[in-house]
Amino acid sequence: MSNFKSILLRTLAEFEIELNDKAIDQLCKYYELLIEWNEKINLTALTEPEDVALKHFADCLMLLRYADIPHGASVIDVGTGAGFPGLVIKIARPDIRLTLLDSLNKRLVFLDEVCDELVIDGVSLVHSRAEDGSRTKLRDSFDHAVSRAVASLNTLCEYDMPYVKVGGSFIAMKGKGAEIELKEAENAIEKLCGTVKAVDRFELGDAGERCIIEIQKTAPTPDTYPRKSKAIKNKPL
Repeated sequence: MSNFKSILLRTLAEFEIELNDKAIDQLCKYYELLIEWNEKINLTALTEPEDVALKHFADCLMLLRYADIPHGASVIDVGTGAGFPGLVIKIARPDIRLTLLDSLNKRLVFLDEVCDELVIDGVSLVHSRAEDGSRTKLRDSFDHAVSRAVASLNTLCEYDMPYVKVGGSFIAMKGKGAEIELKEAENAIEKLCGTVKAVDRFELGDAGERCIIEIQKTAPTPDTYPRKSKAIKNKPL
């Protein structure tokens, strides 16, 4: 654990990410639980301390540098997996009201234990497919929806945009090739009543190129969307 903490501190310093002692300790415990649970369920292919510190924790935290998330904002992480980026940014910003949505319940069981062990309040866990969750009271409910490395941008827009309030935004965390995805998503963004607010590119050290795309919602998403999963995958907007 002490080894991971030193690696984490060095990594955060490299990218000028400042966290208080409580958040550092919480991330260290998060790493410990991630490795422990990863032996039982598939949460991440990255388990080495350097990889988790850089490619999971630092990567997620960079979202807070580029996206303006107001104090007390409501955020939903669609397809959260092991809690990236949602739970990491919640640790850095406890004021955020966070919802973690995933289709696999055992991931949510893991995240529930993480929240318990780390004593994190203000987190709701939702077991649902992305396209089903936004057909519930969760639709049009959040200041921001976020997703990281889940699907292509045109597909992600259809999954995420229905959750966002008008005036709020969908924030996609992408890697290399984001410009191509953004071009291919132009039609989806228009149909889902969004407009590109910001595109921020940066290098994440050895992890390479990263891109954070923020799409603002300008009007209610038409009731037609999201479509069924098969249609979304076979015929992206």
